[in-house]
Amino acid sequence: MIETAMDRLRAFEVFATVVGQGSFTRAADKLETSPANVTRYINELEEMLGARLLNRTSRRLSLTETGKTLYDRALSILEEVAEAEAIASSTAMQPRGRLRINAPLSFGILHLAPLWPRFMARYPDIELDISLVDRLVDLVDEGFDLAVRISREGSPSLISRKLAAIHHFVCASPDYVTRHGAPQTPDDIRNHACIAYAHSASAEEWRLLDRDDKLHTVPVSNIFHTNNGETACAAAAAGFGLILQPTFLIGELLRQGRLVRLLPDYHTPEIDVLAVYPSRRHVSAKVRVMVDFLVEAFRGKPLWD
Repeated sequence: MIETAMDRLRAFEVFATVVGQGSFTRAADKLETSPANVTRYINELEEMLGARLLNRTSRRLSLTETGKTLYDRALSILEEVAEAEAIASSTAMQPRGRLRINAPLSFGILHLAPLWPRFMARYPDIELDISLVDRLVDLVDEGFDLAVRISREGSPSLISRKLAAIHHFVCASPDYVTRHGAPQTPDDIRNHACIAYAHSASAEEWRLLDRDDKLHTVPVSNIFHTNNGETACAAAAAGFGLILQPTFLIGELLRQGRLVRLLPDYHTPEIDVLAVYPSRRHVSAKVRVMVDFLVEAFRGKPLWD
């Protein structure tokens, strides 16, 4: 039976984990206990409160109204306890342990990979675990401590710190421009071969702003599709067509003269590079020092501009 304050706290933890995992079995795995033990805690918690917390069927779980109220409060209580334990523990104040970070593939290779040796030299007790993938991961469900994201806005459920800004330019190779000419207005893009980045929401039509911030939306004729920005840049540099790609990818190609910027009087809305992490009042020391390190590393005008 739930008799002591510690028992109640454990019951709240079990209840919150069941809701978060959506399953008694997955909650048991996460808590490293048995499904029967999880069931016992939930039953005893409902008995103690005199109210049903979960509607259970063979396929799914759902919260009752009482369960919804308790879940929000239980999360708050558990966060306060975790914060108190972290403050009380001297080891928790030291940056140490495994730090799982997610970042976009190309950005991670080009602009984050060179930073990791510096970070590891500064914080030898932190073990980095870097995952590069272009899909949007769920930090909590997939067990990440931190992510670097390229986004026009953060997430209301995450804390974010801006690292840098990114713009997109329309570009082509000098050889392509020699053979096909350069577009003078966004509408001229319709007459050119284009290279599509599959992960972009505007892969089939490009959106450009003029100097007065008037939006120009142009359908494009894509002859090449790829889910990788570097592949798109390589195809453009080889003379296959126009690209609309971020400055962190095309900056070096522009400096080398392998690409030239087109339509310089038009631009895309600025996009931020963000460090994001789950919203908690107490941030672990390893996350805090990594965010501070990234802010410092990207301070000032980025190299790609």
